Amino acid sequence: MRKINYSIGVLLALILASAGCAKPEIRNTKNTGTEIICFGDSITFGYGAEPGEDYPSDLRALVKLPVINAGVDGDTTFCALERLDNDVLAKNPRLVIVEFCGNDFLKKIPREDTVRNLSLIIDRIQEKGAMVALVDISSGIFFREYRKAFKRLAGEKKAIFIPSVLSRIITNPEMKSDFFHPNKKGYKIVAARVYKAIAPYIGEK
Repeated sequence: MRKINYSIGVLLALILASAGCAKPEIRNTKNTGTEIICFGDSITFGYGAEPGEDYPSDLRALVKLPVINAGVDGDTTFCALERLDNDVLAKNPRLVIVEFCGNDFLKKIPREDTVRNLSLIIDRIQEKGAMVALVDISSGIFFREYRKAFKRLAGEKKAIFIPSVLSRIITNPEMKSDFFHPNKKGYKIVAARVYKAIAPYIGEK
């Protein structure tokens, strides 16, 4: 009996381990879009670095698909909704990497409004047929409540969740250009973290 119980325990452990490694279900993985669009604010735009040193440019060197930088410095989620059609939906996206919230926070936009706007953005992108990856810019306790809300939203919408892309960057003077924004070195790390999250869904190893 002890041997049987041991075998059952080993089997359960293997099942749990394999379940933990399984990719979460993501909506629109079979779409035929042709572009990866990085849709965001100053972090996506590349504030604090020279042209070509932003994270979308670094991501472009890692993936086979074309990558478009649709980041605008200073954008809030309200601004993002206004330019979503022209900057994203009109460009045949396969995957849209959505990164917003810093300016909402600075402009004291309620977190509930930020999440609601992001929900609308995700819905419209997914209705277009593209995948969505939602970026979390939290680091430690910084923006922690946004991280929780974004993770929950990504799960509800079946979007890829990319957590804490600025972790150990905004606390490292060698990795940032000012109090908040990365520099060239920091953006390379952001790109690597984004790539790691999206690679399984765009046919990358």
